[in-house]
Amino acid sequence: MPRSILLTPAVCLLMLTTSADARDDAELPWSFAKSSRPDVPERDTLKHGARVQNAIDAFVLQTLEQQELEPAPVADKYTLVRRAYFDLIGLPPSPEQVDKFVNDESPEAWLNLLNELLDSKQYGERWGRHWLDVARYADSQGFEGDNSIPNAWRYRDYVVESLNDDKPYNRFVQEQIAGDEIWPDNTDLDPKRVYQIPPEKAKHLNARIGTGFYCLNSQVAESALDATRLKYETLTDWADTTAAAFMGVTMACARCHDHKFDPITQQDYYGLQAIFASSTKANMQTFTPMEVGDWHWLYPRLTAVHEAKTALQVFRKRTSGRELTDAEKTEHQSLRDAIVDRLMEVPDNANSVPNSPFDVLMQIPTATVLAHDHAELLKPVHFLERGELHQKKHLVEPAMPAALAQATQRAPAVCGPFGSRKEFALWLTQPDHPLTARVMANRIWHWHFGRGIVETPNDFGNMGATPSHQELLDWLACEFVERGWSIKEMHRLIMTSGTYQMSSRFGTERHLEIDPDNRLLWRMNRRRLEAEALWDSVHATAGTINLKMGGRPVVPPLAEDEIAALREKWHWPISGDPAEYTRRGLYVMVRRNFRFPMFEVFDAPITSVSCPNRDVTTVAPQALWTLNSPSVFSQAKHLAARIVKDVGNDRTLWPQRLWMITLGRPIKDAEQEDALTLMQSLIDGTEVSETEATLAGIPESLKVIEKTEVAALIKLCLAVYNLNEFAFVD
Repeated sequence: MPRSILLTPAVCLLMLTTSADARDDAELPWSFAKSSRPDVPERDTLKHGARVQNAIDAFVLQTLEQQELEPAPVADKYTLVRRAYFDLIGLPPSPEQVDKFVNDESPEAWLNLLNELLDSKQYGERWGRHWLDVARYADSQGFEGDNSIPNAWRYRDYVVESLNDDKPYNRFVQEQIAGDEIWPDNTDLDPKRVYQIPPEKAKHLNARIGTGFYCLNSQVAESALDATRLKYETLTDWADTTAAAFMGVTMACARCHDHKFDPITQQDYYGLQAIFASSTKANMQTFTPMEVGDWHWLYPRLTAVHEAKTALQVFRKRTSGRELTDAEKTEHQSLRDAIVDRLMEVPDNANSVPNSPFDVLMQIPTATVLAHDHAELLKPVHFLERGELHQKKHLVEPAMPAALAQATQRAPAVCGPFGSRKEFALWLTQPDHPLTARVMANRIWHWHFGRGIVETPNDFGNMGATPSHQELLDWLACEFVERGWSIKEMHRLIMTSGTYQMSSRFGTERHLEIDPDNRLLWRMNRRRLEAEALWDSVHATAGTINLKMGGRPVVPPLAEDEIAALREKWHWPISGDPAEYTRRGLYVMVRRNFRFPMFEVFDAPITSVSCPNRDVTTVAPQALWTLNSPSVFSQAKHLAARIVKDVGNDRTLWPQRLWMITLGRPIKDAEQEDALTLMQSLIDGTEVSETEATLAGIPESLKVIEKTEVAALIKLCLAVYNLNEFAFVD
């Protein structure tokens, strides 16, 4: 078997005993038929028709009534505002933002809140993180060497920007698959615009950066020794990921044999590979020609830095193994200083192109994108017996999966070898394609409710989960297209429904007996924050979060036990500016072989393949991180300082403010009493040495308060960081 596929004995037996003909007469999956807009149930025919806010509710309530299940009541406003903030921007609301919404009696208060959040730059970061899971985003290639992918972050920033701009999803898909073929362009300047790239060209170049989707694949470094194998492994990843991410089908199952359950043949599989056969990764300059000229102008200065380093190395080699004389010590220091003055002589940015800063110590900036091989160098795609690279059969031309091509009334064949991705992307995003709108509508629903209408977002085939509300999904898919493929419009549609606004704290014995998993949506699902959102929430509530956007990955420092598992410590190059350490989790470096320890504990995705949904586990190391991590303890100190700044030295007010900052709601009387009792017990029972240890490194604003009280407040803050309510959204 090819080394990148793992098969259990049971699957191997199935492959040997199931004939290809067995699936020929199989019924087409429901998702392979075009969506048709179903009729929306009439409000007057529903028992709870008064609760219908839009068509979503009509479909959901009709299903509940068929099972004689009551819907949950509407959640309170404190719950709704926290739910909306975490859903749309991944950050907790401040006490002032909570009060603003809770006290707004306008009938437009909810919609106004949604619009405000959708206009926030943090929206793209939150929803960009969701898409990056699907795109198997990482900053390194995995396998033993775990080589870096230097420009991966440009694709990440492209995704964030695209979502903030509400780029239509059909264009978003087209750019990632074939931005270079649909909108080819260059960086030529427009002199009339003060040496700027014309806006239309900038859009086209941005579209090319979108093809970085195909430059994120895992790769064995040694595969570069065998160009044919490297190309095959790359095409395998591209075909598998394209099918999973954009079409929601498991094409990978057809690499070694015809799909056993879906109408996808092995010929279909290699036809999809052939669509990408002429493509290759390439580095595209993101500089304009004038900026390239500036870099060339500065090149002698960069050479001078290099020569100064060489002189120092020669000196060290000459004096190695003996003690330096006084004169040599002076010479050594002079050589070191020469490197630093010469560095300082290099300007921070070029002046000939206004407002275009760049780091001249690096190479000319590039983005890794898709391009084309020379025609003479193209490697043809063969049908491979059992998927084995060295068992080549006939040549395969670029083609769509036959069953899906038939569903869209076209022949499978695609033009080639160049332009095939363009044709494929345009076919995939035509309004009547059976899968594209369905799959994305389902993903949006999944990221709002914690579960898709189809619970297997990457598998809409016969072995995928049966949709819980198929008519609703079809209606949503049609509505998605009709609303111009706008993802933000889908947010408004879903979040203004009564279904979305239901309470999660509801359930009777009948509900739990008939539908224990809440597939029928009789209440809202309670969801735990993802690792990055939990990281962001800790820093946001502590008041330390750095909301700077974009750029190279952030590499926070790690404790000795956290970095011990990393064999080559230089693979974790700590960011030079401590202010970077509290950036949003989206920007923390994603190494495939060494995941950020906190994210690892809280179920960060495996990034070697497309991740349709994250696991949610409950394991002891999670509590150990929130309770014992030095970073969380440090944030608890900043949170304590924020509380004292807000309400002063009256410790009876501290728990009230703490609850509003971290949980977004007023504290209950019993909770207030418990919090004050806990603080008093800590004040009375903590040893002086322990108090002093707790106060190490506290902000200056806390040093004017009684030490035992400050230590007690810090520990109370730490305790709240460990509450389930802090880590979950109702």
